[in-house]
Amino acid sequence: MLEKILYSFPVQLLINNLKKNQVLLLCWLLLFMVVTGNFGKVLGIPYLFLDPEYINKVDFWSFFIIGITIGGISMAFHITCYIIDSFRFSFLGTLSRPFSRFAFNNSIIPVIFLIVYMISIVRFQINNEFLSAGQIVVQLLGLLVGCSAMVIFLITYFRFTNQDIFKLITSNVDRQLRRSPISRANVLQRLDIAKKKSIRVDNYLDIGFHIRQVNPNHGYDKESILKVFDQNHLNLVLIEFVLFLVILILGIFRDHEIFQIPAAASVVLILTIFIMFTGAVSYWFRGWSITVVILFLVVLNVLVKNNLITSDYRAYGLDYQNGTAEYSLEQLKDKSQFANRKQDRENTMAILENWRSKFNPDQPPKLVIISASGGGQRAALWSMKSLQVTDSATNGKLFNQTALITGSSGGVIGASYYRELALRRSQGDSIDLSNHKYLENISKDNLNPIIFSFLVSDLFIRYQSFEYGGYRYKKDRGYSFEQQLNKNTEYILDKPLAAYRVPEQRAVIPMLFVAPTVINDGRKLYISPHSVTYMTSSNVCGKDSLDPEIKGIDFQRFFEAQKANNLRFLSALRLGASFPYITPNVRLPSNPQMEIMDSGISDNFGISDAVHFLYVFRDWIAANTSGVVIVAIRDSEDDEPIEQNVGYSFFQRIFTPISSIYNNLGNIQDINNDNQIEKAQSWFDNDLDCVEFEYISRSIFERSAEEEAEHTNKRIKEEAIERASLNWRLTSREKRNIQRNFYSRKNRQSLQKLTRLLSGEK
Repeated sequence: MLEKILYSFPVQLLINNLKKNQVLLLCWLLLFMVVTGNFGKVLGIPYLFLDPEYINKVDFWSFFIIGITIGGISMAFHITCYIIDSFRFSFLGTLSRPFSRFAFNNSIIPVIFLIVYMISIVRFQINNEFLSAGQIVVQLLGLLVGCSAMVIFLITYFRFTNQDIFKLITSNVDRQLRRSPISRANVLQRLDIAKKKSIRVDNYLDIGFHIRQVNPNHGYDKESILKVFDQNHLNLVLIEFVLFLVILILGIFRDHEIFQIPAAASVVLILTIFIMFTGAVSYWFRGWSITVVILFLVVLNVLVKNNLITSDYRAYGLDYQNGTAEYSLEQLKDKSQFANRKQDRENTMAILENWRSKFNPDQPPKLVIISASGGGQRAALWSMKSLQVTDSATNGKLFNQTALITGSSGGVIGASYYRELALRRSQGDSIDLSNHKYLENISKDNLNPIIFSFLVSDLFIRYQSFEYGGYRYKKDRGYSFEQQLNKNTEYILDKPLAAYRVPEQRAVIPMLFVAPTVINDGRKLYISPHSVTYMTSSNVCGKDSLDPEIKGIDFQRFFEAQKANNLRFLSALRLGASFPYITPNVRLPSNPQMEIMDSGISDNFGISDAVHFLYVFRDWIAANTSGVVIVAIRDSEDDEPIEQNVGYSFFQRIFTPISSIYNNLGNIQDINNDNQIEKAQSWFDNDLDCVEFEYISRSIFERSAEEEAEHTNKRIKEEAIERASLNWRLTSREKRNIQRNFYSRKNRQSLQKLTRLLSGEK
C-alpha cells in the first residue's frame, strides 16, 4: 500500500518539485507565510489577502478577483512544471489530454494552499471583522468561483487548442529542430532522458478521481514525445503574451477605479509572471539558467548605471527641462548665508505678528506647535482623529493658537488635510471639522492603485504621461499615490505649494514644514511656501563670519530656478512619505541629482524641528506669549516597556545586532528629542509644556465594572490589544482600533492638561 502511494503520480510530482523546482516552491512558500500571518504582519501584508478591498469594499467581488489570480498562478505553476519536467514522465506521451492530467496530479500544493487560505480568511473575519457566517460564506464563495473560473477557462483553452497545435508541431518538428540548435539540443536531451531515465510511476489520478494504472510497456515514439514536449511550450508563450497584453490594457485604464484590482491580486500576478519567466528560462537554457540570469542582471545593471534605462521618479510641478540646481557644499553655504537667514527670519516674524494680532493684546496666548509623527495611514488617521477631538474639546482654541505644524509622513498628511478643511471653513465653506466622514476619507485604501501601478507600468515600461503645471511627467506609482490621496480627500489638496503662501502669511492657518531626508548626505529638505533658511543652519542669529554648519536645505531658495513654488502640494506630501519600495524615492532637478526619502529617517516625530523653530524665535515668543505648548501626536508609545528576549535561535543571534538598530531607531530619536526639550526649558525664558497623545496598541481601556459588562466595551477592550499595521491600507478593525484608542486613560488625561493650558490655567 505504501509503495503504491509512494509511486503514485501526485506523490512523485511533489517529490520532483521539492528536488528540482525549489524556485517555484519559494513563491508558494511566500504565499503560505503571508496568509498565515508569518510574513510582513507589521506592514499589514497578510491583511491584503485576508481582507482584500475593491472599490472601497470587501465583498464577493474583491475575493472573486483574488480567486482569479490564485487560479492563474496555479495554472502557471502547472504549465511551468509541465514544460520543465513532463519529459521525465514518459507515459504522458501515450495519454490523451496529457496536460490536463498532469495538472490534476500536480495540484497538491495549490489545493493545500487554497484550504489554508480559506481557513485563515475565516479566522480573520471572525476575530477581526466580526462578520456573520453568511457574510463569510459569500466571501469564500467569491474566492472559489473566481479560482474555478480561471482554471476551467485555461483547461478548456488547452483542450480546444491541442488538436491544431498537435498538427502544427507534428508537421514542423523536424524542421524546427534543424533550424534551432538550442531547441534541437534541448529536445534531444529530453528525449534521451524520457527513454532512459524516466521517473517510475505506477499509477495516476485521473480526472474524476479514478486511479489508473500506468502501462509499463508503453512505447517511446520520438514524434509523439516531441509533440508532448513542444505543444505546451507554445501555449505558455501564447499565455505569457496574452497576460502581458492584458496588463498593458489594464494600464491604459489605470485611473479608473474599476480596473484597480486589490493589492493582493497584483502581488499574485507579479509572482505569476515570475513563475512563467522562470519556466521559460529553465526550458531554454537548462543547466545554464543561473548563468543566464546573472548575465541578464549584470547587463541590466550596466544599462541602468549608464542611464540607458531610466527609472527616475519626479516631483510634479518642478521644471526638469531647463537646467539643474548645483548641488555642492559651496552652493548650500551660499543659499544659507547670513543675509538670507536674516531676511527669512524677518518674514516669519511678520507671520508671527499676524498670528499674535488675532488675540487680545492684553492677554498673551499660548503658542502651540503641533508635531505629528509618521507611520503610514495609521498615523494619518491618528493625526486626524487627534486634531478633531482636541480642537473640538478646546472650542477651536488648539488650531487657532497653532503657529506651526511639523512632523513626518502620514502624520503630516493627516494634519495637512485638517488644515485645508480649516482654511476652507475660514473662507466661508460650510464645514464641520468634527465630521466623521473626514476620518473615513483619510483612512480609505491608498495601496491598491500603488501596487497596481507597479504591475502595469513600473515593472515593465512607463508608457503613459500627464501634464501638470505646464510640464509633462510619466505616470508611475508615485502618481498613483497622489491621485488616490487626492480622490480620498475629495480633491481639496490638489494645489501648488504657492497657494498656501498668503493664508500662512496672514496666519489664517498655521505654517507647515514638510521635511524629507536627502539620501545623498542625510540633510533635511525644508519644503514650505516661504523661504526658511533659518531652519538650515545651527548658527541662526550669529554673524556670517562664523561659517555655520549647514544641516538642512531650504527648498524655495535652492530650487528657485526650477519653479519651487509650482511644486504640487500632494507631491510635497509624497516626498515626506516616501515609504521604501511602495512610494518610490524621488529625484529632484539638481546636479548631482538629489534623492529624497521619508522624513522619519531624520526625525519621525518632528520634535527637533519644533525646538529649532522655537530657538530661532525664542525672544519674540517669550515676550509675546504666555508660553509654548508642543502637542506631540504620536502613533507610538513614548516609553515602551522593556521586553525580555529569550531563546534566541542561531539566525536570530546573527541578525539581532542589525534588527536591534532598526527596531530602536524610534527610541533613539525619542531620547534625543527628550534631551532637546529639556535643554529648551533652560534657555527659553517662559513656560514650555509638552502634551502627548499616543496611539498605544496594547492599551486597555480602564472602565467601571458596570461599563465593562457591556458588550460594546468588551469589544473595545479586545480591539485595543493589537497594533495597526504600518501600511497605506487599513482594515476595518484597525480603523476602529485607532479611533477608539484616543479615549484611553492616558490620552484623556493629556486632553485635560491641554484644555487647562489653553484656558490659561496652571
